[in-house]
Amino acid sequence: MIDRLESIVNKYNELTSELSKPEIISDIKKMTEISKEQRRLEGIVNVYNDYKKVLSDLDECKELLKDKEMAEFAHEEQVSLEKRKSELESELEVMLLPHDPNDDKNVIVEIRGAAGGDEANIFAGDLFDMYQKYANNEGFKIEILESEEGTAGGFTNISFMVKGEGAYSKLKYESGSHRVQRVPATESQGRVHTSTATVLVMPEVPDFEYELDENEVRVDITRSSGCGGQGVNTTDSAVRLTHIPTGIIVYSQTERSQIKNKEKAFKILRARLYDLKLREQEEAIGAERRSKIGTGDRSEKIRTYNYPQNRLTDHRIGFTSMNLDRIMDGELGVVINALINEDQKRKLENNE
Repeated sequence: MIDRLESIVNKYNELTSELSKPEIISDIKKMTEISKEQRRLEGIVNVYNDYKKVLSDLDECKELLKDKEMAEFAHEEQVSLEKRKSELESELEVMLLPHDPNDDKNVIVEIRGAAGGDEANIFAGDLFDMYQKYANNEGFKIEILESEEGTAGGFTNISFMVKGEGAYSKLKYESGSHRVQRVPATESQGRVHTSTATVLVMPEVPDFEYELDENEVRVDITRSSGCGGQGVNTTDSAVRLTHIPTGIIVYSQTERSQIKNKEKAFKILRARLYDLKLREQEEAIGAERRSKIGTGDRSEKIRTYNYPQNRLTDHRIGFTSMNLDRIMDGELGVVINALINEDQKRKLENNE
């Protein structure tokens, strides 16, 4: 571990030196890449420096133990330092786990009402509200990319971007089928119904990271439709993109400007194609996919929201909370932290 940490320190120093070179400063793409990598390594370097300080202090304690007058004090200090040494070693083990290069990126989230008709769409809206409140708690920003409102409320589908450093590292576990159990507002007999909404989380992909051949994309301009306001239905501003090789279709109409709708549609398409590429790579590797918490597929049932019992259960890790109301009010972090901890635990076991 020490050899790896020393190698990281050397790499960090090299990157810091690179950032001062004129040819790097003038290259925005290169500057961004190096800055991101340097910031990521900086956390490891800082913890490693703390660890070396503790090792140095322990050596001093051993010398003090030889002094009869200082032995009692030195022993107490040694116990405290040994505990801190163990904590830092555990922290460094986690930090040295393979890094997901997408963790620092913004994310694009798609939520769709699935089984359950109007109630599924209403639940999709509830999930969107939950993510909005969670994003606010984390200091993230949300930008709606596309939405189609349900006739009884909520959304048949909504796509939005969550902007903020580390957004993907927190939200990447949310992909899958979310099931709700409750009495719908439309239910006159008071019976509990089960409905589902699906969530797909994809990292935002900058243009320079994924080259999309626009010759493979058919662009259609259409008249906007749906609940978009007075101006939406009267202008040919909606954009539909069809990626011919894969058949993926993206539709955007939230903006009055055709140019802005096209820009948003290409963001979504690029993210979908990048996500498809990642899945293909994981399938090829095999073991990596099996060790993950969830497959990331929309069809995988990952979580149940039981309103009568105020209970949330994440089926992938057996996590249960009896504070569903608080989670829906934005305290999703308790679930996400449990998922992150379990993910780290599994990766450490695989490393061993």
